[in-house]
Parts: sequence; structure tokens; C-alpha cells
Amino acid sequence: MTKILLVEDTEDIRDLLTSRLRRRGFEVELAQDGEAGVKAARSGRPELVLLDMSMPMKDGWTAAREMRANPATASVPIIALTAHALAGD
Repeated sequence: MTKILLVEDTEDIRDLLTSRLRRRGFEVELAQDGEAGVKAARSGRPELVLLDMSMPMKDGWTAAREMRANPATASVPIIALTAHALAGD
């Protein structure tokens, strides 16, 4: 079973994505902010990270840089999640 780390601070989005992913057979680990996400990526060894880019404490950009800088998480694919979809964002 593929293990996905979902790093998302909005409860409704977390619940929706977790439910959909689990129904499709994925194992989902959750983190509610960037700091917790970096720690979970190091300890949980996910095969994929879904990372919200706008979060409190540590944003997704910073969390992604830290994951890339650590040999234990450098090769884990990261998919950015964001509501900022306009060209100016």
C-alpha cells in the first residue's frame, strides 16, 4: 500500500482528501502544519507528500526546501496544494 503524507492546515480539506485517498487504497498520514510535516516526512518515510503551500508556523515552500535538504527525504516526490491559482500568485 502506498503511503502518502498529507500536510494541510484546513480541516475540511484534510478530511476530504484523506477520505478520497483511503477509499482508493492509499495509507494516509496527516500533519497540520509545515513543521509537523517535515518531522512526519523524516520519521514516517512516505512515498509521496501532498503539501499545502500556505500554512501557519512553517509554510509549504520552507517545508519543501527542508525536505529536499535532508538525505532521508530528498527523493520523496512532493505535490504542491494551493488555492493560489492566478498568474500573479
